[in-house]
Amino acid sequence: MKFIDEAVIEVHAGKGGNGSASFRREKFIPKGGPDGGDGGRGGSIYAVADNNINTLVDYRFSKLHRARNGEGGRGADCYGKSADDIVLRMPVGTVITDFDTGEVVADLAEDGQKAVLAKGGEGGLGNLHFKSSTNRAPRQCTPGKPGEERKLRLELKVLADVGLLGMPNAGKSTFIRAVSAARPKVADYPFTTLAPNLGVVRVDTDRSFVIADIPGLIEGAAEGAGLGHRFLRHLSRNRLLLHLVDIAPYDEEADPVKDAKAIVEELRKYDEALFEKPRWLVVNKIDRLEESERAQKICEFVEKFGWKGPVFSISALKGEGCMALSYAIMDHLDQLKKEFVEEGEGE
Repeated sequence: MKFIDEAVIEVHAGKGGNGSASFRREKFIPKGGPDGGDGGRGGSIYAVADNNINTLVDYRFSKLHRARNGEGGRGADCYGKSADDIVLRMPVGTVITDFDTGEVVADLAEDGQKAVLAKGGEGGLGNLHFKSSTNRAPRQCTPGKPGEERKLRLELKVLADVGLLGMPNAGKSTFIRAVSAARPKVADYPFTTLAPNLGVVRVDTDRSFVIADIPGLIEGAAEGAGLGHRFLRHLSRNRLLLHLVDIAPYDEEADPVKDAKAIVEELRKYDEALFEKPRWLVVNKIDRLEESERAQKICEFVEKFGWKGPVFSISALKGEGCMALSYAIMDHLDQLKKEFVEEGEGE
């Protein structure tokens, strides 16, 4: 299935049915009173988060969603039937915004979460409601109200605890294959990853986290260069970012320090909040360095890069250092969860 993480749709809720102006007409019952019923409510349109859906492909071509109108009221106290609602199932992590104003309509962050996209119009009142001691033959009734109409933008932001970022061929897909059951494509050319991949890393029977791999970034990604800029939004929900760096590129002209700084600058340009997220440096492909010079090479890189945060060295291809990194990530996430609970109790 093709991965689609953006779509634009239109939703039209149903109009409410008109109220009825009717009078009772039966033999042997003179001067029958008003008996016009109310109109039915128009159908509303809802969005529901569903764990079984992982792409917005259903909404790429199905752009118009229109609910039915409510039935009009009738005589003999007959109320019009309300129209059925429409439920649109979307992946967990979908953010729905108004296309014209940019206002966030809903953020479907949990399975089963439900949000109103367009509310159906209320039905009109029949003349039954307007009778009184001074107005025994009311002829007024009200029309049904129109339903809401909206143009909406759907954006999927994958839900993961940890996000991987780095240049193409930094080894992100190889790393996710080494620590989880996910099997993204791996090859010896750039941009083998064309869509985000998710993997569950299980470090114990009851301890696990979700890791997301997005297409590699290149310089100018924030302005639209390459593929990764389309998927940077998927990192916004992550609680930790892993910056993978190829310490021993095949291209002798490549400069790992320059590439690493370019990635950091792209994050800053794209979103300051994303740049401020906790970020760890992961030096990959150490198997291509002689053991005697690994420590020196890594220290030189970290110093030139000017990195002050946590540093891990791994070989994703051979699995060296991957489990130690996974345990460190799990401990970090557990600590964040503990701090969040304590803050909640403090309030």
